[in-house]
Amino acid sequence: MSVLDEVVRVDPLGVLSGFRRDLYDCLEARGDELFELVDALLCTDGPVKTLVELSLAPEHRRGHGALYGGLNCGRLDVARLCRALTGLALPRAADGRIVLAVDVSNWLRPDANTSPDRRFCHTYGRGKGSAQMIPGWPYSFVAALEPGRTSWTAILDVIRLRPCDDETAVTATQIREVVQRLCAAGQWTDGDLPVLVVVDAGYDVTRLAFLLADLPVELLGRMRSDRVLYFPPPPQPPGKRGRKPKRGPEFKFEDPATWPAPARTTTSSTSRYGQAVATAWDRLHPLLSRRSAWADYPEGELPVISGTVIRLQVDHLPGDRDPKPVWLWWSGVDATAADVDRLWQAFLRRFDLEHTFRMIKQTLGWTRPKLRTPEAADRWTWLVIAAHTQLRLARPLAEDLRRPWEQSARPGRLTPARVRRGFRRLHGKTPQPAGAPKTGTAGPGRPAGSKNRRRAREHPVGKQNRHCEVRLKAAGSINAKLRGRADRCGWGTPTANGHRAQ
Repeated sequence: MSVLDEVVRVDPLGVLSGFRRDLYDCLEARGDELFELVDALLCTDGPVKTLVELSLAPEHRRGHGALYGGLNCGRLDVARLCRALTGLALPRAADGRIVLAVDVSNWLRPDANTSPDRRFCHTYGRGKGSAQMIPGWPYSFVAALEPGRTSWTAILDVIRLRPCDDETAVTATQIREVVQRLCAAGQWTDGDLPVLVVVDAGYDVTRLAFLLADLPVELLGRMRSDRVLYFPPPPQPPGKRGRKPKRGPEFKFEDPATWPAPARTTTSSTSRYGQAVATAWDRLHPLLSRRSAWADYPEGELPVISGTVIRLQVDHLPGDRDPKPVWLWWSGVDATAADVDRLWQAFLRRFDLEHTFRMIKQTLGWTRPKLRTPEAADRWTWLVIAAHTQLRLARPLAEDLRRPWEQSARPGRLTPARVRRGFRRLHGKTPQPAGAPKTGTAGPGRPAGSKNRRRAREHPVGKQNRHCEVRLKAAGSINAKLRGRADRCGWGTPTANGHRAQ
């Protein structure tokens, strides 16, 4: 059972109205403009293609200048908004536990040379093996998953990854803050089942389990198929002298000869994948070394992070008759057959977050604006999350306004795009705390014929060290000298390499 059923009995319109008031209270500067921008985002017909077109919506009573001014100069209390999101009713798994998914979605900005804090984002091309690195802003999302096949998730937190951030450490801090807010809001109390956090292969799931060992959470993540783990060392024979071995036999994912008899084996019949066979081996740990993330670990033995490895093999996938197995690592030990089935089914629900990414990108236009500063991008990201949350709360209230060529949806199975299609009918029933715009005239702007002599600073992509900063400072002084010489001689605007700037 989902908590959504309880929300239906608790007056959905009252819950939606309460969240809209909480959202307005979180907007500390230019709140009227930012609140109307969210309403325009919800009530506009069709996908959002440009940011300025939102100023034409009837729900947006201010001009396009106020729209950009609100994003660039507004202020939003992120901590208060996070508490409001956590206080809402959250979906839960069949056993009552909360399942969180963590993943990164990229806001690509390859041509924004004047935008700081960009880093290289891994993106997949259309062809096989055509992945490439494109500059942009990566955002880490944390969302609560619903049971069963659905395109709905409850986004609880988002953070932008900076060029010099340790992704695993930042993700661990983000999960810790979300879990602490869940406990403070009463979503998790003593005696409840641990929160299950699901991640993909891009995360170091074993290190995350070590960093979050003091929280009531379980980590479940996918591992690459070329990993090698180790069993615990065998017991020392009586009377044998010498140092006890640090680890037991190795377990190679690619070598079945190293696989002993599994501790658990389950077989399930699925409608999409045929037979799903899951085999589990208990108490496997990776071999750690004092490099990379473990280089600064205190003196002494490195920790042994034991868990359960699950190998999932299905008969077929959509479009693939010979699928490869999926390797999962769970931070718990002594898994039962019910745990094995629960874990691999929970991992499949992680892909529901991809539907959310496609919704906020293609329909709500999250990555459409060409904002210069990352602070404005963060502000717009939180507004999009607030809009998506209102769609989730309006889910039991919305009507199915389907197109003539679309099939009618079953009760309670409306997609986020269909709920947004009918949100304008609900908009008039909800509170409108934003004040009326004040009359005024536009500023004079730049005089006609004048040029902008204050060129924006260009920022390099990726990590920067002290040598790069010194080199950029020297290049800036050379550019200043050449620019002064160009102004005196009437040349163009040359750069440090002698070429004119376009």
